[in-house]
Amino acid sequence: MGLHFDIVDVFTDRAYAGNQLAVVHRARTLTAAQMQAIAREFNLSETAFTMSPTTSRATYKLRIFTPTRELPFAGHPSIGAAWALGFAGMIRHGDVVQECGAGLLPVRVDAAGAEVSGGTPAVGPDLTGDALAGAVGLDAGDLDPDLPAGVAAAGVPFAFLPVVPGAVARAQPDAAAIRAAVPDVTGLAVVAVDPGTWQVHARVFCPQVGVAEDPATGSAGVALGVFLGAAGCCPTDGRR
Repeated sequence: MGLHFDIVDVFTDRAYAGNQLAVVHRARTLTAAQMQAIAREFNLSETAFTMSPTTSRATYKLRIFTPTRELPFAGHPSIGAAWALGFAGMIRHGDVVQECGAGLLPVRVDAAGAEVSGGTPAVGPDLTGDALAGAVGLDAGDLDPDLPAGVAAAGVPFAFLPVVPGAVARAQPDAAAIRAAVPDVTGLAVVAVDPGTWQVHARVFCPQVGVAEDPATGSAGVALGVFLGAAGCCPTDGRR
């Protein structure tokens, strides 16, 4: 088909690490079915397709597909695609605007990488921690006693299961159980939050969109900030 693509390693400072992303350029001639087929062939957690924007307020348009469905927004595809476009000289470095399913998002890109803030923040309902724990091979004793499970989004929704330190590494996801417990989200993030250092150990399981475990998930990361902020757990000194 004569299309150029890049394989980009995101959330890392060296090749063959981080989270891999396929970026297919100038994809405006592809149908959604063709994009989905290409994403299934790459079989990475996401494949991004760049094209011209449909509005003068945007610098470029991005469509994002997992192996099984399209997403309105995802973090590492947004970062990796912006960097790849800048590296190839297809967009300028500096402040640009990405058009995607989640709207028009500001992106800052330079030679070293890119930054994106995510979509509109939203908070969903609290969830039953016991049921979610069982879906990842944990039990009630592994739950964080101070932070209930719940849903939050910053472009796409994720369920969050706060657990005690050490439980994240022991999680053994059951894909069918996760889909049954939280069918209407992008994935389930099992997180252990250290309130003293504001460091988080997280694993993200996304069988709902055809990804068993995503090694690094920007959209879950920004949604986690929304989740912790709604729970009153974020620092109050301006750190993010």
